[in-house]
Amino acid sequence: MRIQIINGPNLNLLGVREPEVYGKRAWEDYLKELRGRYPKVRIDYFQSNLEGEIINMIQEVGFDRDGIVLNAGAYTHTSVAILDALKSITTPTVEVHISNVSQREDFRRKSIISPGCLGFIGGFGLDSYRLAIEALIDRASDQE
Repeated sequence: MRIQIINGPNLNLLGVREPEVYGKRAWEDYLKELRGRYPKVRIDYFQSNLEGEIINMIQEVGFDRDGIVLNAGAYTHTSVAILDALKSITTPTVEVHISNVSQREDFRRKSIISPGCLGFIGGFGLDSYRLAIEALIDRASDQE
């Protein structure tokens, strides 16, 4: 099984960016833990602060991966272009957020990209990624 994690803007600063919201753990440490937890799953990772690069990655992996875990960051609330990319691919995508966006500012409560995603997981800190991977693994098992 092969899963692609895509992180959007400012998520390269995990561990230092607003630790009261996003935690103090560096992404690289958590990614290593995820890969160790799922040795039979190839977990690829990509991060960009640029919308077009995120769209390019979605298109690049959107037909040959078993799943995408996408934290589009602030683009979640603004990017029709990312939604269109998600609707154009065949790989199931789970939208992920570290914080519970429903408890944050009003503008963060609306996800433009959700209609292009299989599901949504948020509010469990970095563990939201693990839950998304579990959902994709379970979905793949159900389809076998």
